[in-house]
Amino acid sequence: MTIYLLALAMGVVAGLRAMTAPAALSWGAHLGALQVAGTWLAFLAYRWVRWVLTALAVLELISDQLPKTPSRTVPPQFGARIVSGALGGAAIGAGAGSWLAGAVVGAIGAVIGTLGGKSFRAKLAAQFHRDPPAAFIEDAIAIGAAILILVVRS
Repeated sequence: MTIYLLALAMGVVAGLRAMTAPAALSWGAHLGALQVAGTWLAFLAYRWVRWVLTALAVLELISDQLPKTPSRTVPPQFGARIVSGALGGAAIGAGAGSWLAGAVVGAIGAVIGTLGGKSFRAKLAAQFHRDPPAAFIEDAIAIGAAILILVVRS
């Protein structure tokens, strides 16, 4: 049951920040927190994948601050978050032989994270009377949650 809660949580992280989840997963695979060797997810442990995903996560954090960045709920962004959540759930479940169920739960978590994160950020931005502080708080939650999930998983 814990595997599915962690898969759901990683999906929520993907809903908040689409590239933070895969970058964290890649680091987790490299550091041994995720057992993906011998599965189709083994690529997550490759050195170049770790650095590419980290660079993409940093670029996402920066681009999220730009005024012309589209909403996370438009189809391309929403779809990317669902795929990212499914990947995260699959990686969490892979070590227990439950990658498919993990992928489904991770995708559900991504929907929750996308819609809930949008609402949460809007409320925070209204409290601050501007968006950047709310965005930074959401960034911190996504990064902190991803790290916590990997620590609990290992």
